[in-house]
Amino acid sequence: MMRVMKPRKTNTLTVVIHKPVHEVFTFLLDPENTSRWIDSIISEETNGWPVKEGTVYRNKNREGVWHEYVVTSLEIDTYFIFRMKDGNYHVMYTFAAVSDKITEVEYKEWVIRGALADPFTQEILGKLKTTLETS
Repeated sequence: MMRVMKPRKTNTLTVVIHKPVHEVFTFLLDPENTSRWIDSIISEETNGWPVKEGTVYRNKNREGVWHEYVVTSLEIDTYFIFRMKDGNYHVMYTFAAVSDKITEVEYKEWVIRGALADPFTQEILGKLKTTLETS
C-alpha cells in the first residue's frame, strides 16, 4: 500500500551540531555558506552586513530563479526569522546551547496560505551538520 503525504502548512526539524552556538549561528547567517549545505541554492547575497532586522537575502536556485527574504526578527545566538517577500512563506532557526561545544538547531518553516511547496528534509539538516563539523 502506497502512503500519500498530506500537504502541510508547517514543517519542524531539529539537528544537534558539535560546534559552539555562536559558530553555528554565524555560519547560518553568512550567505557565502548557504550553497555549501543546501544543494538547491547556487548563490546567496544580502543587501548589508552585519545582518539585522530588515536585511534582505536574495538566493538563486539551480533553475536560475531568484527568491528574496527579509529578516523580520533576530536575537544573536538565539534565533532569526526570515519572511519571503510575498509575505506567505516564513522560516525560523532557533539555537540552544546543549554545552559550550554542542548546539541544537530547530528549523521551522510555515506558510500562511496553501501548503509548503518543497519542505526541508532531515537530510538537508544532516548536510548542515556534516559541513559545520568538518570545517
